[in-house]
Amino acid sequence: MWIPIIILTAIGIISGVLIWVTNRVLPPEPESLKKAEEISGELPGMNCGACGYPGCFAYGQALAKDKNVFFSNTCATLLQDQKMLTSLEKTLNLKIDRNAMNKKAVVACNGNSETIGTYLGVGSCKSANKILKGFKTCPYGCLGLGDCIKVCPQNAITIDIDKNVAVIDPQKCNGCGLCVKECPRKIIKLVPANAKIVFLCSYESIKDIPGREKCDFGCIRCRKCVKACESGAITWNKEKSIPEIDYSKCISCDKCIEVCPTKVLRKYPDFYLKPKEKSKMSQGRDICHGDV
Repeated sequence: MWIPIIILTAIGIISGVLIWVTNRVLPPEPESLKKAEEISGELPGMNCGACGYPGCFAYGQALAKDKNVFFSNTCATLLQDQKMLTSLEKTLNLKIDRNAMNKKAVVACNGNSETIGTYLGVGSCKSANKILKGFKTCPYGCLGLGDCIKVCPQNAITIDIDKNVAVIDPQKCNGCGLCVKECPRKIIKLVPANAKIVFLCSYESIKDIPGREKCDFGCIRCRKCVKACESGAITWNKEKSIPEIDYSKCISCDKCIEVCPTKVLRKYPDFYLKPKEKSKMSQGRDICHGDV
């Protein structure tokens, strides 16, 4: 009867001695690891990867080594939670300008570009883009096959069936940038959340592609917007041959919107479809535009 008790007691003593020896011999936990654990505990825990790291703990490790990583690899979800953001500011001893860092994604395409044939391939923008640069007349236009929809963690992206272009709901978008990385045509842009106007065209005439042309709904390079801007917020990018907006200078005079002949400059976020029109939109679809 006493034998099992003695054996269990001996095992307990030996285990205790081994744990004590291990704690004495092994090096202590690195301070950086403790800091990473503390920081990761204040992160959203979504492990979405939008920050550029495989998960929140990996992001926490990077912040523990260099707190300025936050500005180059921003956690968009964190920016939406003021309490969590304030807590992280204290932990990192960091000052974060919320207004400057808060972004929204916009698809820089006005839609309605004509097709040059029928696409019967895989229903993916990446796949379609590899075949003759897509099935639309404009080689820079949105293909509308919904690759961006699949990666959006906020379900903020839909396809406007009438214009066959992806649109992003500014109320749902948190500016994570996953759609920006996913778009094979690089036409999804991040703009300040407080932006008042957006430019909905990505066609670069300086990079014309033989056999393709800009659609009738894109920028015609008239430069009226540059001349009309009262604050000097719009300048002409000679390299890309398109206008660029300095949002820090924009005073929302709307003069550029008034003079734009093709309406590629739109008031933001007012241009987004009204609720009654959303019934015309789908959360992605099987598209077959065949014969490319």
